[in-house]
Amino acid sequence: MSKRRRRAQKSFENVPVVDAGARGKSVAKTEEGEVIFLTDAVPGDVVNIQTFKKKRSFYEGRVTKFIELSERRATPVCKHFNTCGGCKWQHMTYESQLYFKQKEVVENLTRIGHLELPEITAIAGSSQQYHYRNKMEFSFSANRWLTLEEIQSDIEIEDKKALGFHIPGMWDKILHLDECHLHPQIGEDIRLSVHAFAKAENISYFNPREKTGTLRTLMLRMSSTGENMVVIQFFQDNEAQRLALLDHLKESFPQITSLQYIINEKANDTIYDQDVICYHGRDHIFEEMEGLQFKINAKSFYQTNSQQAYELYKITRDFAGLSGEELVYDLYTGTGTIAQFVAKKAKHVVGIEAIPVAIEDAKTNAQHNGIDNTTFFAGDMKEVFTQDFINEHGQPDVVITDPPRDGMHKDVVAQLLHLSAKKIVYVSCNSATQARDLALLNEKYQITKVQPVDMFPQTHHVENVVLLELRK
Repeated sequence: MSKRRRRAQKSFENVPVVDAGARGKSVAKTEEGEVIFLTDAVPGDVVNIQTFKKKRSFYEGRVTKFIELSERRATPVCKHFNTCGGCKWQHMTYESQLYFKQKEVVENLTRIGHLELPEITAIAGSSQQYHYRNKMEFSFSANRWLTLEEIQSDIEIEDKKALGFHIPGMWDKILHLDECHLHPQIGEDIRLSVHAFAKAENISYFNPREKTGTLRTLMLRMSSTGENMVVIQFFQDNEAQRLALLDHLKESFPQITSLQYIINEKANDTIYDQDVICYHGRDHIFEEMEGLQFKINAKSFYQTNSQQAYELYKITRDFAGLSGEELVYDLYTGTGTIAQFVAKKAKHVVGIEAIPVAIEDAKTNAQHNGIDNTTFFAGDMKEVFTQDFINEHGQPDVVITDPPRDGMHKDVVAQLLHLSAKKIVYVSCNSATQARDLALLNEKYQITKVQPVDMFPQTHHVENVVLLELRK
């Protein structure tokens, strides 16, 4: 064993876990000030630790023994907790999850952005802590992930088929799920039925290394209106087996509004360059919010927590403080859901998005909803959002921006500073990159409101909405 490896393997005893860290990890700190990141502890625990990795300023380790258990602990509801990477905070009370999410937002804005903040509005928690996701994507595998107990046992594992999630960090390893508590029960019933039927009919599962097998992925979309979409992706097309499975779902689940499939023989399983074939029902489902209907197809983007998306959009609209006379720019508009949600309170809304198919969805939905005061444009934000664009489409009174996790390009931030709109409402799924952008905008703008929103209970992810007002 190398010296480097020996230094990484170090034991600590009676170490308090003092905080929740990034990416769902917890933070332990020794009396000597050594910091250790853990994946299996909760703030308030006291533990013995074995480290396995050494960085410049911290270790990564695992708990070998719990000495004291935290009052913040909860009993995980899922048997796959700590193996599946989907719900890393199931072992923490929901009240504590909200506390640490809001704490992360505040620390990122103050430590990274060095920003002066108003009083933070308490994080908007979710009334549903489980079964809240309206979209789930599962993978089939011919060789499922085996637990350490299975590997060490003398029992020969005959059934290695899996329908579930990728093991974190492993592209070809799938954990088979006997249960999942993230989506509504109808989705779970469909998933289990697909697996049982495929096993009974001996339909082969995909092998990503050998590039063989029939069943590849299963996508489920379940709207708050009770409509359900099932999309099955096949690698090798065995027509008889494909028809048998699709007919089984059609007959067994009359709740399915849209039953579709894809034949994808390429190396990766992304569907955006693939033809989606509608086998039964419509090629879309509808989501609804305040009477607005949003058409969702297999490739559409829509917030995966419908109920909390509504809360997020209401906060965004409230922060914008529209009177009906404002020109609003909605940057990174996606399928235009925020743009259409605020349109009835605005004079006109201009949406910009890089993905052309999303803009087509936005236009279709606006027409379907009878909204005639929105205009949508597709293109790279830094290329589209220019002074020439503003000269042509008008000086906005309010800008709403909801960028991806990487935040806004520096040219977009520079354009916002030059634009000097009266208000900017910044919606973010990553408060660290949001803090970086806000620090740049601080030159001209004052933060007047901050509202975190919990979109993903049982995980460390948190959304944050910030209102910026032009300094006087």
